[in-house]
Amino acid sequence: MKVSIGGGVTQGDWRESSDYIVEAERLGVDCVWTAEAWGTDAVTPLGYLAAKTSTMRLGAGIIQAGTRTPALVAMTAMTLASLSNDRFLLGMGASGPQVMEGWHGIRFDRPIRRMREVIEIVRLVSRGERLEYHGQVYDLPLPGGEGKALKSSAPPQTNIPIYLATLSPKSLELTGEIADGWLGTSFMPEHANVFLEHIAAGAKKAGRSLAGLDLQAGGFVAFSDDVEKLIPPRKPGLAFTLGAMGSREHNFYNAAFQRAGYKDVALEVQGLWLDKNRQEAAARVPDELVQKTNLLGTEAMVRDRIRAYAAAGVTTLRVDPAGDDMAGKLETLGRVMDLVKDV
Repeated sequence: MKVSIGGGVTQGDWRESSDYIVEAERLGVDCVWTAEAWGTDAVTPLGYLAAKTSTMRLGAGIIQAGTRTPALVAMTAMTLASLSNDRFLLGMGASGPQVMEGWHGIRFDRPIRRMREVIEIVRLVSRGERLEYHGQVYDLPLPGGEGKALKSSAPPQTNIPIYLATLSPKSLELTGEIADGWLGTSFMPEHANVFLEHIAAGAKKAGRSLAGLDLQAGGFVAFSDDVEKLIPPRKPGLAFTLGAMGSREHNFYNAAFQRAGYKDVALEVQGLWLDKNRQEAAARVPDELVQKTNLLGTEAMVRDRIRAYAAAGVTTLRVDPAGDDMAGKLETLGRVMDLVKDV
């Protein structure tokens, strides 16, 4: 099992964040993912990190499909692959209607179809082929205009790994069918089938197996003999996921927890959050849900959770190490790396 981390890069703290990532590379972390929501973008930091690191893989986790043209996604991926000596990972996700329509002004329409077409175009361009594509979402060149089918003037980059951050059954099947890896969220090893059976079905459809994909999932890691004190601080984040990551009609995270058997709790927390009862929403999150979505407790307990992820089929443990500062985070991360090696 490998280990990956989030970039943890926040505006105004670039130097400390990059120092943390450089030290994580020294500890043996396989890859780092930079996020994109409605703050910093996922791409820009990777160019900086490419110059700071030498072995760690660098992932855009995730680029929101539809916010950039497919050709621009391909250009960006090829540039970063070249810049990093083929260490770039292209992570993509559909996002949701609140961000796509509220922030970007783009209709959240046919997200799975759009994702498929973006990836097909990215691969076509990165192989060095002429860009002529006629899909349901994208039609290139535009018909009736003066555009012409072009080839990239940059050298081909034929082996850029593509990871999808997916949650719904159909999007999970798409992951198994066309992606190189999966970025899992809302994941609990005890309910891995909620996700992996759909990814496996998509892989089978494409004539390959689940074993051919890098499956990344994990959670927050904190060590303590007093597990009870570790649980309450994680509840607001879960309440935010259940309540705020989407609308009342479209919250793919909430739906995933419902499929795992937490329907009543998921809907109740969502309702409380959307009604602006935020503290009550957090309080309603069960301790069990916190423990199943994170790695908390003594070294023995965290080791058992790592074993559970491995047994569920996770190939890369994605961790967010606890710590009040960089030194604290690195201490936690070092302990995690030792436990993963043991497992």
